[in-house]
Amino acid sequence: MTALPLGMLPRGLTREQAAEYCGCSVEAFDDWVRRGYVPAAMPGTRRWDRKAIDRALDRRSGLVEAAGQSWEEWAAQHAD
Repeated sequence: MTALPLGMLPRGLTREQAAEYCGCSVEAFDDWVRRGYVPAAMPGTRRWDRKAIDRALDRRSGLVEAAGQSWEEWAAQHAD
């Protein structure tokens, strides 16, 4: 396995990496998956898509509406 360049995150995360990325324990992450807060692993894999996690958490926190507004659009609408 080759190392990624410094500062580059893998897109496909293991369960442990996904939990760490979300800032919670593996048990809490599993609960978030069960509750639908974050998506399940990509079909046919045991890897979580980092960008899918970001979008799910953005929607959950109100940064992005379900219609798919980007973070940049949200930030522009909420600028001082």
